[in-house]
Amino acid sequence: MAKRKGTMSPGFKEELAKELGFYDTVQREGWGGIRSKDAGNMVKKALELAEQRLNQSKN
Repeated sequence: MAKRKGTMSPGFKEELAKELGFYDTVQREGWGGIRSKDAGNMVKKALELAEQRLNQSKN
């Protein structure tokens, strides 16, 4: 299976992982070591932040 290029910057992904509490796993095992639930929460949080920024730019 081919790897897809991610759309989130590495720094942003790390920031989200720290905020959501699983950055230690990323440091120990890499991104492949996180649970699918954590990955889903990370995407959810990224979408929430993007929506907030979009709404702020409209005002």
